[in-house]
Amino acid sequence: MSGVSEPKGDKTAGLAARILEKRAAIFWLVSMVLAIWVGSFFGGGPSPEPETIATSHTEELWYCAMHPDKRFPVPGKCPICEMDLIRAPTGAEGDGPLLTLSKAAERLAEVRTTPVRRKTVTAEIRLVGKVVYDETRLASITAWVPGRLDRLYVNYKGVPVRKGDHLVDIYSPELRTAQEELLLALRSAKDLQGSVIARESAEANVQAAREKLRLWGLGKEQILEIEQKGQTTDHITIHAPIGGIVVEMHALPGMHVETGDRIYTIADLTHLWVKLDAYESDLMWIRYGQDVEFRTEAYPGQVFHGPISFIDPVLDERTRTLKVRVNVESLDRRLKPGMFVRAIVRAQVAGAGLVIDPDLEGKWICPMHPEVVGDGPAACDICGMDLASAESLGYKAIEEQEPPLVIPTSAPLITGKRAVVYVKLPGADQPTFEGREVVLGPRAGDHYLVESGLEEGEEVVVQGAFKIDSALQIQAKRSMMAPPVDAPGSDGAKPKGSEEMGGVLDAYLEMHEALYASSATACLQAAKALRRALERANEAMGESDEPWVAIRDRLRIAIAPMALADELKGQRAALPALSRAIESLLEGFDWAGRPTVHRMHCPMAFGLGEGADWIQKDKKVLNPYWGKDSTMPHCGAIEEKYQAGGEE
Repeated sequence: MSGVSEPKGDKTAGLAARILEKRAAIFWLVSMVLAIWVGSFFGGGPSPEPETIATSHTEELWYCAMHPDKRFPVPGKCPICEMDLIRAPTGAEGDGPLLTLSKAAERLAEVRTTPVRRKTVTAEIRLVGKVVYDETRLASITAWVPGRLDRLYVNYKGVPVRKGDHLVDIYSPELRTAQEELLLALRSAKDLQGSVIARESAEANVQAAREKLRLWGLGKEQILEIEQKGQTTDHITIHAPIGGIVVEMHALPGMHVETGDRIYTIADLTHLWVKLDAYESDLMWIRYGQDVEFRTEAYPGQVFHGPISFIDPVLDERTRTLKVRVNVESLDRRLKPGMFVRAIVRAQVAGAGLVIDPDLEGKWICPMHPEVVGDGPAACDICGMDLASAESLGYKAIEEQEPPLVIPTSAPLITGKRAVVYVKLPGADQPTFEGREVVLGPRAGDHYLVESGLEEGEEVVVQGAFKIDSALQIQAKRSMMAPPVDAPGSDGAKPKGSEEMGGVLDAYLEMHEALYASSATACLQAAKALRRALERANEAMGESDEPWVAIRDRLRIAIAPMALADELKGQRAALPALSRAIESLLEGFDWAGRPTVHRMHCPMAFGLGEGADWIQKDKKVLNPYWGKDSTMPHCGAIEEKYQAGGEE
């Protein structure tokens, strides 16, 4: 044969080299397309100007639009993707939350700002509840004397009665005996004319007999009629003490009753209560005496008003609400007990959680009847209680308090317990935005009260803040919405990793083994198991743990393409981002009690000069990007170790 056959090892190496070249070419093509897209969005064209998207640095550096984390001291081409390097502007910290856009990019991103202002804002608290009886205007008709109910003049519920209407006749032998005692006392007083002492004693007996009949329910006219006629009766008629509606019947004709047994309940429906449910977060804006506006299903468009007359001092632990009572007049009786209502309380907000009501400046209010308002200390016309000053009930006049510092609700990006805004810096040649963490007070309508972090007159972004934050992430800079995942706790120690979070790590390690075995089916199953484990961990941790929330969001984003890919190529392409998220989980929590895992790096993954990381249990390299059946199953090296409580 002519020529010498190529050694087997050389053939293998040549094949690997050709594969790497092909992958590198594909990667460079994709990189160019993405870079052009990024440039067109933030610079208005395919070749962004140096000031279009600028990070800040203290010295002149050059960076790649596709690999912005790589910085170079001289211009040229990126050694990874061969793109032209872009000069980074100077003037601030390289990793600070600062972004400069061209004016065209600002218009394209639709960024809109508004100044931070001090002004009085109104909080609207929406409540629900229902109409109930006014308990102070309920009357129970009871038997004042033992006997038998011979007749009920009102024999069904809902009958309207007026004050003084007769309601029931009671037969009572004891009543006849008491009347005879009165007549006997009258005769004795008439016969004893000579002795003053005896006459006074007889008069006292007469008064005692009259009082006994009065306490048994006989009126003055009835008692006078008995004295004039000299005749007794064994029946007594009970009259209505108030006008209203008979809402309850507790007895039937012919029943025997004892003293105190209830026969009717009458309610005055011209005065009612509305009981509303208020959540804990609403309580800071609710004050005694505030006007409440409410509507009912029965009268669409009809608005009713009433003052808050009582705030329950005890919270319902089951519903986390408390009752707020409103006094309402319904002279036309359109409002009915049991009606469902939707109410609004409007509170003008001052600083320090005070509620402003100029109409109550210098006024005094009755603690029992809030509709009674006076100009100074006095007694309530209804109940006689001393009036309380409006200031003691939480009210302030506008001129007594500087208006609070407020921003629109669309300005802050809120994640967990943190709130961040982007402020447009004044005096810059190009629109420059700075990320800033702020402390927000309560929400009042369409505004948030600002406790700290902003000054009056500064321009905050109210539209496009998320786009600015996303642009920072494209530059591989930390998002303002994501705090450092390795930030120590208040005691300087990392929080303990939970059992549920350990399930996330276990599912990832199973995925690594599946990719090393080149099993796309097993990898897909492990990816779905990881997603389920992530949600179980989130249920256990909740939304209050900031380090966990930041890592959880990264994991959710990273696992999505892995859980959808059904072939090895797509699964391996999604592994680097997922591995970085898992690395954040390992660094952010203390994993005492778990075995050591290793972060590996393969410089040949996805082409020479690119490389990629992954996490595995074994010390021996098991490369998931190549697989055990490839020519380089053990390509790579240990970069870092994560062990229970420290280094191995």
